[in-house]
Amino acid sequence: MSTTSQWQLRAAFATRLSEMYGREVPAYTTLVDVSREVNEDVLRARGADAERLGSIGRVTAERHGAIRVGTPREMQQVARVFAALGMHPVGFYDLREAAASAVPVVSTAFRPVDRDELARNPFRVFTSMLTPADPRFFDADLRSRLETFLAGRELFSPELLALADRATRERELSADDAERFLQLAVRTFELSAEPVDAAWYETLERVSAVAADIGGVRSTHINHLTPRVLDIDELYRRMTERGIEMIDAIQGPPAWHGPDVLLRQTSFRALAEKRAMRTPDGTVRTGALRVRFGEVEARGIALTREGRARYDELLGLVDQQAAQGTGESRADIARAVWERHMPGSEEQLAAEGLGYFTYHLVPGRPRDGSRPPAGLGELVRQGWIHARPIVYEDFLPRSAAGIFQSNLTGEGTRNTTQEGTAYDADWLSGAIGREVLDPFTLYARQRDDSLAEIADALELGGAGELGGDRESGGIRS
Repeated sequence: MSTTSQWQLRAAFATRLSEMYGREVPAYTTLVDVSREVNEDVLRARGADAERLGSIGRVTAERHGAIRVGTPREMQQVARVFAALGMHPVGFYDLREAAASAVPVVSTAFRPVDRDELARNPFRVFTSMLTPADPRFFDADLRSRLETFLAGRELFSPELLALADRATRERELSADDAERFLQLAVRTFELSAEPVDAAWYETLERVSAVAADIGGVRSTHINHLTPRVLDIDELYRRMTERGIEMIDAIQGPPAWHGPDVLLRQTSFRALAEKRAMRTPDGTVRTGALRVRFGEVEARGIALTREGRARYDELLGLVDQQAAQGTGESRADIARAVWERHMPGSEEQLAAEGLGYFTYHLVPGRPRDGSRPPAGLGELVRQGWIHARPIVYEDFLPRSAAGIFQSNLTGEGTRNTTQEGTAYDADWLSGAIGREVLDPFTLYARQRDDSLAEIADALELGGAGELGGDRESGGIRS
């Protein structure tokens, strides 16, 4: 009997989800088409350099989705579904603190973590959970009503969860079970035709459009699906030329001459989608909600903790200078700040311990039986080994909040006299019954594994002799 492995399930799920979302949101198909055109043009223009951060096959197939759930129980269940696909919770994101608008959610991203699994299919899903216990957004009465509403719905069927648990346990499904799992999983994330309680939805919408999208309906849905593009500035220009209304800015690092790092994101604006709305007198009318949009991303090099601290510091500098009102655009300000304070090459990024790289023996070394030089830096400089950048697989809370905020219909409300409820990665790990993994640890493991392989190949006796800085991922000369 033929079977379907977890990575094959993941790839098939990503493809079917994309097909479904394209039917529901036709502008998404336009986004995918333009992304593919841009990627093909960049590949022709740059050749092998265009694939520095992933093969064109991977980049073309790559997607990340975004969904929203309401409770720890729902988050625990969605974790079971994604575990069937070989996807683990990585990173903790508090969007409550990252946006000026009311975005009362905390988030994690489910994704593969093994290098080979990422190469096969790097599908990831940014998953946000509502925080009804935060009194800044929900008073005691609304919290009680909201929690009662959420407790009374079922997002994931028992059959889907049972199949998911089997796939996780056995690391595969029979062909028939795989087909059933995919049908049920994709159906779960379709936009429901069930009428929305208009009064209840509007009550939550006054607090936050995101809260209404999560807690104002009895189902969940794909909020956006994101292709990856090699030149996001060109993508933005071409989408605008086609008459697609884009959000005002590209989120994340600026466009500049130096190495691409972390993540740049943009989207077309949320579209008004027809929805059945039930009024207080019981009649059903046709209304429209703006909750779903089309996002696109360009991925760069993963930064170490020091590199990430530098990035956050530079964002603060940009904020300060932009607030001075000199008339200079934020993009120009950011570019100038980056050129003053960020390394202008991959080599500098590695030497300063700001970026994560893997290291690989140059074919044919050693050529003359000579002993390799001491230290990782000398091995690179003398051509014994070369560095490959590690792709950033995760997200940026400020950028995610910026995308959310740019697509909201209103600012919502926040009671700043109240103290917010504390959430962190440990809390979320306990809530969903699975460890929320630290992305820095995962990147460091990739780097350290490559150093160990170099040490073995050159008979150095251990990766420690290479002088790799375990904390920063940098190169010691």
